[in-house]
Amino acid sequence: MAQKNVEDYIEEGIYGPRETRPDEKRRYLGTYRERILLALTKEQVMKKGTYPEVEEALNQNPDAKMIVNGKLGYKALSAYTKMASSYGIHAQRVTSIDKTSDVGLVVAKEYAIHRESIFIDEEVQANTAQNKKTPWWKKLIGMD
Repeated sequence: MAQKNVEDYIEEGIYGPRETRPDEKRRYLGTYRERILLALTKEQVMKKGTYPEVEEALNQNPDAKMIVNGKLGYKALSAYTKMASSYGIHAQRVTSIDKTSDVGLVVAKEYAIHRESIFIDEEVQANTAQNKKTPWWKKLIGMD
């Protein structure tokens, strides 16, 4: 093992300890992408209601953890934090992240799982919404 020299100690004192992939950790609310089961953008979290995929991930993975972007409002996050607590999972609120992060919620494990797709596609959600029947009264007044 290489010994630290004086310059290493000075750099560590100025910039802090070295981290592996700090940009990735900032974007994904303090965890690595390879550990994530599911992620929602800020816009998805701010929408009314919750995504059933989040509940499914929490139900199937009792050892997972939920990390939420603390810079979002309580109203948007409360439904997800209540959902996590109903499954016995602690929802961690992270506020010391980079403001440019587009991630609002992450369900992750403590170890790497290497999922190909972690974000919920809006197109899939839109297609299921379009397949719903239009009420008769909307057809009557031409709102379909």
